[in-house]
Amino acid sequence: MALTYIWAGFFIVGFVAALIQWLFLGDAEVFKRIVDGTFDSARVGVMEIALPLAGVMTLWLGILTVGEKAGAIDFVAKIIAPFFSRIFPGVPKGHPATGLMVMNYSANFLGLDNAATPVGLKAMASLQELNPKKDEATDAQIMFLVLQTAGLTLIPLTVMAQRAVLGAKDPSDIFIPTLIATFAGTFVALIAVALRQRIRLLDPVIMVWLGSAVSIVVGIVWFMSTQMTKEEIQAVSKIAANFILLSVIVIFLVGALKKKVNVYEAFIEGAKGGIQTSITIIPYLVGMLVAISVLRNSGVLGMIVSGFAWFFGALGFNTDFTPALPTALMKSISGSGARAMMIEAMKTYGVDSFVGRLVSILQGSSDTTFYIIALYFGSVGITRTRYAITYGLLADVAGVTAAIWVAYLFFH
Repeated sequence: MALTYIWAGFFIVGFVAALIQWLFLGDAEVFKRIVDGTFDSARVGVMEIALPLAGVMTLWLGILTVGEKAGAIDFVAKIIAPFFSRIFPGVPKGHPATGLMVMNYSANFLGLDNAATPVGLKAMASLQELNPKKDEATDAQIMFLVLQTAGLTLIPLTVMAQRAVLGAKDPSDIFIPTLIATFAGTFVALIAVALRQRIRLLDPVIMVWLGSAVSIVVGIVWFMSTQMTKEEIQAVSKIAANFILLSVIVIFLVGALKKKVNVYEAFIEGAKGGIQTSITIIPYLVGMLVAISVLRNSGVLGMIVSGFAWFFGALGFNTDFTPALPTALMKSISGSGARAMMIEAMKTYGVDSFVGRLVSILQGSSDTTFYIIALYFGSVGITRTRYAITYGLLADVAGVTAAIWVAYLFFH
């Protein structure tokens, strides 16, 4: 419902702002700019974004299906199962919920959204079986949801595909920065909820897992920030990102071949979903792009960005990141709205500009908190969410902060 008010508000606020400019500033062209902008945004949403996106999505959904049949989800699930048993102490050993949660996170981590959501809903239903108060979220359900909102993902597929469509020189150059940012959000969410639930963080298994992950990420960031120039960071990031992505494809193929999977048929099976996915997003994309266009051409969006710039400038910060903040604010509310904001920023400032890259990292560094909470809790009838929203938003703030910092490190 919140998105309904936001979407309608864009048009209403834009109209009021245009009316003021016409009546008090004598700008007789403002309405024409807004209407022309709506037609142009609708055309761009379909002809320049959604349809070209179909090709890239077709490729990667096919590759990911090969990986799924190669057993990638099961492989990752076996590795992280011991860690999960520690951070969900309220779930009995051997309960189906543990396996389902592991599979859900594994699928999300590998970018297999189509597989992750149904498994995640099954995991929530399984956790609900352990819930003594059916309308109130348990600690395990809150931990599960908050980690979902942090959105830890290895491959930000949709973002890279969108950058490719808009003509980025290297669509994958945001791969490493996004991984760092999404890890930061996930780490903060995990620690915060664990402290709230009094989970024993000094457990050897938890310490090894978190210590290893933090050491790797901090080591990468320290080396890049102290031992390398900006040009070297970008060069290394470009090589590493493309090497990892190509390696993932080859590993998926080799794993599938070892399992005697017909890899070409598996690829075709998954690739069929690429066109459907692109067609599915057209109404959402056009609706949000047109609404944002009204806000931009009425001058309201520019005033919002200027307000952010003034506020952070007064605090002594560099303000080059402020045009990306509307994307960050929208992300917690609506995935399609944030995607439209990202596209608008990339088209306005340039896909390879600092802002263009920052909004890409922001889009890939967290998930849609309110949607996820509504979907998962709604599926089992939970109405009392306790502290789930607060800690989900905390993960978003951590992800946004890390995204801005790492964008300055890599691209500014």
